[in-house]
Amino acid sequence: MRTPSGVAVRALIGGRSDALGLGLQLLAGRGGLDRIITSPHIQKTGLALAGFHAYLKAGRVLVFGESEVRYLEGLEPVALLEATRLALSVDVPCVLITGGFRPADALVAEAERVQVPLLQTSVGTPAAIAKISSLLEDSLAERETIHAVLMDILGLGVLIAGESGIGKSECALDLIVRGHRLVADDTVEVRRRAETILIGTCPELTRHHMELRGLGVINVKDLFGIASTRASRRCRTGP
Repeated sequence: MRTPSGVAVRALIGGRSDALGLGLQLLAGRGGLDRIITSPHIQKTGLALAGFHAYLKAGRVLVFGESEVRYLEGLEPVALLEATRLALSVDVPCVLITGGFRPADALVAEAERVQVPLLQTSVGTPAAIAKISSLLEDSLAERETIHAVLMDILGLGVLIAGESGIGKSECALDLIVRGHRLVADDTVEVRRRAETILIGTCPELTRHHMELRGLGVINVKDLFGIASTRASRRCRTGP
């Protein structure tokens, strides 16, 4: 399977993050929105602000919760500037302020200077980390596009594979007539979410459609109803 090289920070703003209820706002560092997140693991280490920035890992989102924000507020101006510069000296793709807390002006200024996006959400730290991690795990999951048909048969994802012209689509149509559901025909996008969990989806261009020899392209949803298709199906590999 192929693993995506990373996700741009701009992909976190709007879209799926809003659907998750994060409501991310950009406070500074707009020029760094193309920075790449390479790991779904979030880092939250207040020690970085105390000088132990060597523990920060490049490519991971850095989260500042209430403890980090309050710590910065208690520093003298010179120490505050040094702490923020050290924390942002590592190649972190972005910093996320949780809980709706207002970051120190020095942090905002430094993020703008080095063009590291500074994001803010009103969601508390534990929930924000869980939501961001889920979004990144999905975006960075191993994935592959294969030539096959994916069906939902009695709640089980079944992949019908074989050479072109062997009759995969015709077999799938017979299953649809019998009340089973089409996920994808001809092209299936498969991504891995865990060691034994695969999720198959259909490309937007061919969603709800099948190509049959002698008939051409048909819209399964229009012919058999909305219950005859689904957007994705979880499969399980191994015993």
